[in-house]
Amino acid sequence: MEKQKKLDQWLLASVAGLIIMGLMSIYSATNGSGDTSLFYRQLAWALFGITVAAVVFYNNGHIVRNNAYIFYAIGLLLLIIVLIFGKKIAGQTSWMKIGFFSFQPSEVVKMATILALARYLSDDSTDIHSIPHLFIALAIAFIPMMLIMLQPDMGTMLTILPFVATMLIMAGFDSYFLMLITFPFILMIAGLFNIHIVLALAIILGIILLFKQKKFKLHQLLCIGPGLAAGLFINSFSGEILKPHQIKRIQTFIDPMSDPQGAGYNALQAKIAISSGGLWGKGFLAGTQTQLRFIPAQWTDFIFCVIAEELGFIGASLLIALYLTLILRLIGIIASITNKFVQLTLGGFVSLMFVHVVINIGMTIGLIPVIGVPLPFVSYGGSSLLGNMIMVGLALNFFSNKRNLGYHSNVFTRDKFPP
Repeated sequence: MEKQKKLDQWLLASVAGLIIMGLMSIYSATNGSGDTSLFYRQLAWALFGITVAAVVFYNNGHIVRNNAYIFYAIGLLLLIIVLIFGKKIAGQTSWMKIGFFSFQPSEVVKMATILALARYLSDDSTDIHSIPHLFIALAIAFIPMMLIMLQPDMGTMLTILPFVATMLIMAGFDSYFLMLITFPFILMIAGLFNIHIVLALAIILGIILLFKQKKFKLHQLLCIGPGLAAGLFINSFSGEILKPHQIKRIQTFIDPMSDPQGAGYNALQAKIAISSGGLWGKGFLAGTQTQLRFIPAQWTDFIFCVIAEELGFIGASLLIALYLTLILRLIGIIASITNKFVQLTLGGFVSLMFVHVVINIGMTIGLIPVIGVPLPFVSYGGSSLLGNMIMVGLALNFFSNKRNLGYHSNVFTRDKFPP
């Protein structure tokens, strides 16, 4: 009964709401397709995820921290195994077949990377201002990123960068110097898209550096200049760097009508589905775009279209409100606990989830290129759901033990994790 009182009801309610909306949308998206097994598989994964979250909640948090490097090593091993024995789907070797289920190790490895990075950055011996320690922290993130790139899965790889930056800043690394490090890479990545995007970003990033420092310094030019040159160079050879389907995605993002029946088809149909939902939607199981299967595999990356069409603006707003509630509750837990490992772990999770939501919804409404990122707790996929439920279990565990972890302080401390 004591444990029950310590549960964060708002966090639980928001997660439950997201899972229910996801199950409803998957059922609708697969209704009449002859493959209702996807709904029952997701339901099984949801029940399994809830069980795992409960196990994590009722165990001592120090077990997770003490074994963070072991979880990380197991994750790297899984990434290596999937490269050798994995199942190739849509040109990516990202999946392992386990009986009737397919498992995507990279989704769980993201959580293991957060734990390992939080463990390293929270150790008393780690000085984030030391170059060797900084490189070790970056290596913890870049090793799984490189293994994921070999699959190749650029979408998953790109979702790792934001939580690494967030955790480094939370650990005390100067955000200005982090900008100097990352801005050239941002310009290089922009070079894969369009020369105008590179030039616009160079101007925007330069202005950000000026405002951050409140005056011009030569090293700002040395940051933006080489990055701009590299971005322009990469743009000239993007056809040799990217695969044909990746080039098509970029071209159709810039101009969806350049290939309306091919690479731009999903993006165009997604916009039609969302706009046709109106205020209240067409009703559950009544969406024409959804029920007539205009968007292939709409139960995965394009599941937001199902919600927007059948539940309308109100349903889509409810979904976003649930995410906002979950994120605010997690931020509230971070603010109420001074234990550095806890803060870094939850900070990484919040950043990861926020990026997933922004990218997924952004690509369905045409603001971001289609890169294949699931909507947390909602899209079909047991691996993603399991990884997120592990983090929910941890958040509940931290919340219930916050009196032992220290609370109501805005200052990071080097408190030892309680036994």
